Amino acid sequence: MTYEILIALIGFAFASSITPGPNNLMLMASGANYGLRRTLPHMLGISLGHAFMVTMVGLVLLQVFETYPVLNIVLKVLSAAYMLWLAWKIANAVPPEAKEVTGKPFTFLQAAAFQWVNPKAWFMAITAISAYAPQDQGVFIGSLLVATVFAATNLPSVTVWAWMGVQVRRWLGTARRLRVFNVSMAVLLVVSLYPMLMH
Repeated sequence: MTYEILIALIGFAFASSITPGPNNLMLMASGANYGLRRTLPHMLGISLGHAFMVTMVGLVLLQVFETYPVLNIVLKVLSAAYMLWLAWKIANAVPPEAKEVTGKPFTFLQAAAFQWVNPKAWFMAITAISAYAPQDQGVFIGSLLVATVFAATNLPSVTVWAWMGVQVRRWLGTARRLRVFNVSMAVLLVVSLYPMLMH
């Protein structure tokens, strides 16, 4: 991998990791509801789960999707349904009369598994492998290099969103305010489906 390609990959990984998307919106909601420490497994699950996904996309899945295009439609339907369910869960994390947060933050494995139904994660993985994997290193090494850069760039980026959620928590001192925030995050999560559904 040349220096120029590495810098371009880091830039792409940072830009796609730090911008709003399902992962970051959920992390912000988790930070606001559960705090940074309890959100840490969620953050690690995103970073390491996405790195694993990038590796698998490079090794296997691009060929599968080219061979069976119908799988793209199936993935979109499953992703949309799952994200709508998550949006409902976020919106209802705190009942109006509750004084404390109910529910639990995502576990490491839940966050890692979520990458497989996250449209933005798929876009990031496919684009990164297609555009930045070094051809001269072989499929396996090339995929691992891209995945490693993504993991190293992604974790600081998602940490920012969880931290922002913790900061927002200061202004969410009542159950009503927290409920409004959670509903807003749920709506934004649903809106984040738009680009996927339009392609």
